[in-house]
Amino acid sequence: MTTTTVTPPGGITTSLNNTWGWIKKIPPVYPVFFIIFIVLGFLNPVKYQSMNGIMTFLRTAAPLAVLAVGEMFVLASGGFDLTVGAIVTFVVLVSSKLLANDPSNALPAILIMLGIGIVIGLLNGLIVSYLKVPSFITTLGMMLLVRGSALYYVGGAPQGYLTDNWRAFGRNYFENVPVFERVPYALLILIGLAILSHFLFNRTNYGKQILAIGDNVRASQLSGVRVRLVRVLTFIFCALMAIIGGILIGGYGGVNVTIGEGLEMQSIAACVVGGVLLGGGKGSVPNVIFGAFTLQAIVNLLNMLGLPKPYTDVVQGLIIIVAVAYVGLSSQKKQ
Repeated sequence: MTTTTVTPPGGITTSLNNTWGWIKKIPPVYPVFFIIFIVLGFLNPVKYQSMNGIMTFLRTAAPLAVLAVGEMFVLASGGFDLTVGAIVTFVVLVSSKLLANDPSNALPAILIMLGIGIVIGLLNGLIVSYLKVPSFITTLGMMLLVRGSALYYVGGAPQGYLTDNWRAFGRNYFENVPVFERVPYALLILIGLAILSHFLFNRTNYGKQILAIGDNVRASQLSGVRVRLVRVLTFIFCALMAIIGGILIGGYGGVNVTIGEGLEMQSIAACVVGGVLLGGGKGSVPNVIFGAFTLQAIVNLLNMLGLPKPYTDVVQGLIIIVAVAYVGLSSQKKQ
Protein backbone atom coordinates (compact mmCIF):
# COMPACT_ATOMS: atom_id res chain seq x y z
CA MET A 1 0.00 0.00 0.00
CA THR A 2 1.44 3.37 -1.00
CA THR A 3 0.80 6.69 0.67
CA THR A 4 0.57 9.86 -1.41
CA THR A 5 1.37 13.17 0.24
CA VAL A 6 -0.50 16.12 -1.18
CA THR A 7 0.92 19.56 -0.58
CA PRO A 8 -1.91 21.83 0.48
CA PRO A 9 -2.41 24.88 -1.74
CA GLY A 10 -1.71 27.11 1.23
CA GLY A 11 1.72 25.53 1.62
CA ILE A 12 2.71 26.42 -1.95
CA THR A 13 1.50 29.98 -1.48
CA THR A 14 3.45 30.29 1.75
CA SER A 15 6.62 29.02 0.08
CA LEU A 16 6.20 31.47 -2.80
CA ASN A 17 5.59 34.33 -0.38
CA ASN A 18 8.69 33.39 1.63
CA THR A 19 10.78 33.19 -1.54
CA TRP A 20 9.50 36.55 -2.75
CA GLY A 21 10.15 38.06 0.67
CA TRP A 22 13.74 36.80 0.53
CA ILE A 23 14.21 38.20 -2.99
CA LYS A 24 12.90 41.63 -1.92
CA LYS A 25 15.56 41.75 0.80
CA ILE A 26 18.35 41.57 -1.79
CA PRO A 27 19.78 45.10 -2.24
CA PRO A 28 19.05 46.35 -5.79
CA VAL A 29 22.73 47.10 -6.42
CA TYR A 30 23.54 43.41 -6.91
CA PRO A 31 21.05 42.56 -9.68
CA VAL A 32 21.72 45.92 -11.36
CA PHE A 33 25.46 45.25 -11.43
CA PHE A 34 25.09 41.72 -12.81
CA ILE A 35 22.62 42.86 -15.48
CA ILE A 36 25.02 45.58 -16.67
CA PHE A 37 27.95 43.17 -16.60
CA ILE A 38 26.01 40.60 -18.60
CA VAL A 39 25.27 43.30 -21.21
CA LEU A 40 28.99 44.09 -21.32
CA GLY A 41 29.67 40.41 -21.82
CA PHE A 42 27.36 40.26 -24.83
CA LEU A 43 28.85 43.41 -26.37
CA ASN A 44 32.45 42.36 -25.80
CA PRO A 45 32.69 38.61 -25.09
CA VAL A 46 36.48 38.53 -25.41
CA LYS A 47 36.98 41.03 -22.60
CA TYR A 48 34.09 40.40 -20.23
CA GLN A 49 33.49 36.68 -20.59
CA SER A 50 37.07 35.67 -19.80
CA MET A 51 38.64 35.42 -16.36
CA ASN A 52 41.49 37.64 -17.49
CA GLY A 53 39.03 40.33 -18.59
CA ILE A 54 37.08 40.13 -15.34
CA MET A 55 40.29 40.53 -13.32
CA THR A 56 41.22 43.55 -15.43
CA PHE A 57 37.82 45.10 -14.73
CA LEU A 58 38.19 44.48 -10.99
CA ARG A 59 41.66 46.03 -11.00
CA THR A 60 40.19 49.18 -12.55
CA ALA A 61 37.17 49.25 -10.22
CA ALA A 62 39.03 48.49 -6.97
CA PRO A 63 40.38 52.05 -6.34
CA LEU A 64 36.91 53.62 -6.57
CA ALA A 65 35.60 50.93 -4.21
CA VAL A 66 38.34 51.84 -1.70
CA LEU A 67 37.41 55.53 -1.93
CA ALA A 68 33.70 54.72 -1.57
CA VAL A 69 34.20 52.63 1.58
CA GLY A 70 36.05 55.53 3.22
CA GLU A 71 33.35 57.95 2.09
CA MET A 72 30.67 55.64 3.51
CA PHE A 73 32.02 56.04 7.04
CA VAL A 74 31.61 59.81 6.83
CA LEU A 75 28.19 59.67 5.15
CA ALA A 76 26.91 57.15 7.71
CA SER A 77 27.85 59.60 10.47
CA GLY A 78 25.77 62.30 8.81
CA GLY A 79 28.61 64.21 7.12
CA PHE A 80 30.25 64.70 3.74
CA ASP A 81 33.86 64.49 2.62
CA LEU A 82 34.61 66.21 -0.67
CA THR A 83 38.39 65.98 -0.33
CA VAL A 84 38.89 62.43 -1.61
CA GLY A 85 39.40 63.44 -5.26
CA ALA A 86 41.84 66.20 -4.32
CA ILE A 87 43.74 63.76 -2.11
CA VAL A 88 44.12 61.40 -5.06
CA THR A 89 45.52 64.27 -7.15
CA PHE A 90 47.84 65.22 -4.29
CA VAL A 91 49.12 61.66 -3.88
CA VAL A 92 49.96 61.21 -7.55
CA LEU A 93 51.50 64.64 -8.22
CA VAL A 94 53.46 65.01 -5.00
CA SER A 95 54.69 61.42 -5.03
CA SER A 96 55.99 61.79 -8.58
CA LYS A 97 58.25 64.61 -7.35
CA LEU A 98 59.19 63.01 -4.03
CA LEU A 99 60.28 59.82 -5.78
CA ALA A 100 62.85 61.77 -7.81
CA ASN A 101 62.89 58.86 -10.29
CA ASP A 102 64.51 56.68 -7.60
CA PRO A 103 62.77 53.36 -6.72
CA SER A 104 64.37 53.38 -3.25
CA ASN A 105 62.20 56.40 -2.38
CA ALA A 106 58.94 54.50 -2.92
CA LEU A 107 58.39 53.36 0.67
CA PRO A 108 59.29 56.73 2.26
CA ALA A 109 57.00 58.49 -0.24
CA ILE A 110 54.08 56.18 0.61
CA LEU A 111 54.64 56.65 4.35
CA ILE A 112 54.76 60.44 3.89
CA MET A 113 51.48 60.30 1.94
CA LEU A 114 49.81 58.27 4.71
CA GLY A 115 51.04 60.79 7.28
CA ILE A 116 49.66 63.68 5.23
CA GLY A 117 46.38 61.80 4.92
CA ILE A 118 46.13 61.61 8.69
CA VAL A 119 46.77 65.37 8.93
CA ILE A 120 44.11 66.19 6.32
CA GLY A 121 41.53 63.94 7.99
CA LEU A 122 42.42 65.35 11.41
CA LEU A 123 41.97 68.93 10.22
CA ASN A 124 38.62 68.09 8.62
CA GLY A 125 37.43 66.37 11.77
CA LEU A 126 38.59 69.10 14.14
CA ILE A 127 37.04 71.91 12.08
CA VAL A 128 33.72 70.07 11.78
CA SER A 129 33.61 68.89 15.40
CA TYR A 130 35.00 71.83 17.32
CA LEU A 131 34.43 74.87 15.10
CA LYS A 132 30.96 73.61 14.11
CA VAL A 133 31.56 74.31 10.41
CA PRO A 134 29.30 72.08 8.25
CA SER A 135 31.23 69.17 6.79
CA PHE A 136 30.21 70.09 3.24
CA ILE A 137 31.76 73.57 3.55
CA THR A 138 34.80 72.33 5.47
CA THR A 139 35.72 69.64 3.01
CA LEU A 140 34.94 71.84 0.01
CA GLY A 141 37.49 74.35 1.29
CA MET A 142 39.96 71.57 2.12
CA MET A 143 39.49 70.12 -1.38
CA LEU A 144 40.60 73.42 -2.92
CA LEU A 145 43.46 73.74 -0.43
CA VAL A 146 44.79 70.22 -1.04
CA ARG A 147 44.54 70.39 -4.82
CA GLY A 148 46.05 73.88 -4.91
CA SER A 149 48.92 72.78 -2.66
CA ALA A 150 49.70 69.84 -4.92
CA LEU A 151 49.73 72.01 -8.05
CA TYR A 152 51.87 74.66 -6.33
CA TYR A 153 54.37 72.04 -5.14
CA VAL A 154 54.90 70.62 -8.63
CA GLY A 155 54.74 73.98 -10.40
CA GLY A 156 51.44 73.29 -12.16
CA ALA A 157 52.73 70.35 -14.19
CA PRO A 158 53.83 66.77 -13.41
CA GLN A 159 57.42 66.49 -12.16
CA GLY A 160 59.11 63.16 -12.78
CA TYR A 161 57.30 59.85 -12.96
CA LEU A 162 56.04 57.10 -10.66
CA THR A 163 58.57 54.29 -10.30
CA ASP A 164 57.62 50.71 -11.14
CA ASN A 165 57.71 49.50 -7.51
CA TRP A 166 55.41 52.39 -6.49
CA ARG A 167 53.01 51.60 -9.32
CA ALA A 168 53.02 47.85 -8.62
CA PHE A 169 50.14 48.09 -6.13
CA GLY A 170 47.72 49.42 -8.72
CA ARG A 171 49.12 47.87 -11.88
CA ASN A 172 50.63 44.44 -11.22
CA TYR A 173 49.13 40.96 -10.88
CA PHE A 174 49.89 37.70 -9.14
CA GLU A 175 50.39 35.43 -12.14
CA ASN A 176 49.50 31.76 -12.71
CA VAL A 177 46.84 31.63 -10.00
CA PRO A 178 44.67 28.47 -10.26
CA VAL A 179 41.15 29.11 -11.61
CA PHE A 180 41.63 32.90 -11.69
CA GLU A 181 44.74 32.83 -13.95
CA ARG A 182 46.00 36.07 -12.44
CA VAL A 183 44.83 38.27 -9.57
CA PRO A 184 45.55 42.02 -9.37
CA TYR A 185 47.27 43.39 -6.29
CA ALA A 186 44.58 46.09 -6.17
CA LEU A 187 41.80 43.51 -5.73
CA LEU A 188 43.60 41.83 -2.84
CA ILE A 189 44.20 45.20 -1.20
CA LEU A 190 40.49 45.99 -1.61
CA ILE A 191 39.50 42.65 -0.06
CA GLY A 192 41.79 43.25 2.92
CA LEU A 193 40.48 46.78 3.46
CA ALA A 194 36.88 45.58 3.02
CA ILE A 195 37.31 42.94 5.73
CA LEU A 196 38.87 45.51 8.08
CA SER A 197 36.18 48.10 7.32
CA HIS A 198 33.34 45.59 7.71
CA PHE A 199 34.74 44.56 11.09
CA LEU A 200 35.08 48.16 12.26
CA PHE A 201 31.65 49.14 10.99
CA ASN A 202 29.64 46.11 12.12
CA ARG A 203 31.56 44.46 14.96
CA THR A 204 32.92 47.32 17.06
CA ASN A 205 31.46 50.06 19.24
CA TYR A 206 33.09 52.57 16.90
CA GLY A 207 30.91 51.44 14.00
CA LYS A 208 27.78 51.39 16.14
CA GLN A 209 28.56 54.90 17.34
CA ILE A 210 28.95 56.13 13.74
CA LEU A 211 25.46 54.87 12.93
CA ALA A 212 24.06 56.28 16.17
CA ILE A 213 25.51 59.74 15.42
CA GLY A 214 24.16 59.63 11.89
CA ASP A 215 20.73 58.64 13.14
CA ASN A 216 20.47 61.16 16.00
CA VAL A 217 23.36 63.30 17.22
CA ARG A 218 21.59 64.58 20.33
CA ALA A 219 20.51 61.14 21.46
CA SER A 220 24.07 59.89 20.94
CA GLN A 221 25.46 62.65 23.12
CA LEU A 222 22.96 61.90 25.88
CA SER A 223 23.85 58.21 25.75
CA GLY A 224 27.53 58.96 26.35
CA VAL A 225 28.92 58.72 22.82
CA ARG A 226 32.01 60.90 22.33
CA VAL A 227 30.65 62.46 19.17
CA ARG A 228 33.60 64.75 18.46
CA LEU A 229 36.18 61.97 18.76
CA VAL A 230 34.17 59.58 16.60
CA ARG A 231 33.76 62.21 13.88
CA VAL A 232 37.47 63.05 13.89
CA LEU A 233 38.41 59.37 13.60
CA THR A 234 35.91 58.94 10.78
CA PHE A 235 37.42 61.77 8.72
CA ILE A 236 40.91 60.39 9.35
CA PHE A 237 39.80 56.94 8.18
CA CYS A 238 38.27 58.42 5.03
CA ALA A 239 41.42 60.39 4.24
CA LEU A 240 43.62 57.31 4.69
CA MET A 241 41.38 55.32 2.35
CA ALA A 242 41.69 58.17 -0.17
CA ILE A 243 45.49 57.99 0.11
CA ILE A 244 45.43 54.24 -0.58
CA GLY A 245 42.96 54.76 -3.42
CA GLY A 246 45.28 57.41 -4.87
CA ILE A 247 48.21 54.98 -4.80
CA LEU A 248 46.14 52.38 -6.66
CA ILE A 249 44.86 54.89 -9.22
CA GLY A 250 48.35 56.24 -9.84
CA GLY A 251 49.51 52.68 -10.36
CA TYR A 252 47.61 52.22 -13.61
CA GLY A 253 46.70 55.82 -14.46
CA GLY A 254 50.12 57.44 -14.44
CA VAL A 255 50.74 61.11 -13.66
CA ASN A 256 48.48 63.94 -14.78
CA VAL A 257 47.05 66.99 -13.08
CA THR A 258 43.40 65.98 -13.55
CA ILE A 259 43.67 62.40 -12.33
CA GLY A 260 41.53 62.90 -9.21
CA GLU A 261 38.89 65.26 -10.60
CA GLY A 262 35.32 64.12 -10.00
CA LEU A 263 36.23 61.18 -7.78
CA GLU A 264 34.56 62.77 -4.76
CA MET A 265 31.24 62.71 -6.62
CA GLN A 266 31.84 59.21 -7.94
CA SER A 267 32.57 57.89 -4.45
CA ILE A 268 29.40 59.52 -3.09
CA ALA A 269 27.44 58.11 -6.03
CA ALA A 270 28.82 54.63 -5.31
CA CYS A 271 27.68 54.96 -1.70
CA VAL A 272 24.21 56.12 -2.72
CA VAL A 273 23.87 53.27 -5.22
CA GLY A 274 24.96 50.96 -2.39
CA GLY A 275 22.05 52.15 -0.25
CA VAL A 276 23.83 54.60 2.07
CA LEU A 277 21.55 57.30 3.47
CA LEU A 278 22.95 60.76 2.82
CA GLY A 279 21.49 61.93 6.12
CA GLY A 280 23.41 59.23 7.98
CA GLY A 281 22.45 56.20 10.03
CA LYS A 282 22.80 53.48 7.38
CA GLY A 283 25.60 51.83 5.43
CA SER A 284 27.01 48.52 4.25
CA VAL A 285 30.57 47.83 3.12
CA PRO A 286 29.70 45.05 0.59
CA ASN A 287 26.84 47.09 -0.88
CA VAL A 288 29.07 50.14 -1.33
CA ILE A 289 31.78 48.08 -3.00
CA PHE A 290 29.27 46.73 -5.49
CA GLY A 291 27.96 50.27 -5.92
CA ALA A 292 31.46 51.23 -7.07
CA PHE A 293 31.61 48.18 -9.35
CA THR A 294 28.24 49.18 -10.83
CA LEU A 295 29.40 52.72 -11.58
CA GLN A 296 32.58 51.43 -13.21
CA ALA A 297 30.54 48.98 -15.29
CA ILE A 298 28.26 51.82 -16.42
CA VAL A 299 31.27 53.95 -17.41
CA ASN A 300 32.72 51.02 -19.37
CA LEU A 301 29.37 50.46 -21.07
CA LEU A 302 29.08 54.11 -22.12
CA ASN A 303 32.67 54.11 -23.38
CA MET A 304 31.97 50.93 -25.34
CA LEU A 305 28.97 52.61 -26.94
CA GLY A 306 31.23 55.51 -27.94
CA LEU A 307 29.48 58.15 -25.83
CA PRO A 308 31.60 61.13 -24.69
CA LYS A 309 32.35 62.01 -21.06
CA PRO A 310 29.47 64.52 -20.66
CA TYR A 311 27.05 61.63 -21.09
CA THR A 312 28.84 59.82 -18.28
CA ASP A 313 28.40 62.85 -16.02
CA VAL A 314 24.70 63.08 -16.89
CA VAL A 315 24.16 59.38 -16.17
CA GLN A 316 26.07 59.68 -12.90
CA GLY A 317 23.85 62.58 -11.83
CA LEU A 318 20.70 60.67 -12.74
CA ILE A 319 21.94 57.65 -10.80
CA ILE A 320 22.40 59.75 -7.65
CA ILE A 321 18.93 61.30 -7.96
CA VAL A 322 17.18 57.98 -8.67
CA ALA A 323 19.08 56.13 -5.94
CA VAL A 324 18.36 58.79 -3.32
CA ALA A 325 14.68 58.85 -4.32
CA TYR A 326 14.50 55.04 -4.13
CA VAL A 327 16.08 54.91 -0.67
CA GLY A 328 13.80 57.71 0.52
CA LEU A 329 10.67 55.96 -0.72
CA SER A 330 11.79 52.67 0.78
CA SER A 331 12.31 54.35 4.16
CA GLN A 332 8.85 55.93 4.04
CA LYS A 333 7.22 52.55 3.28
CA LYS A 334 9.00 50.94 6.24
CA GLN A 335 7.72 53.68 8.52
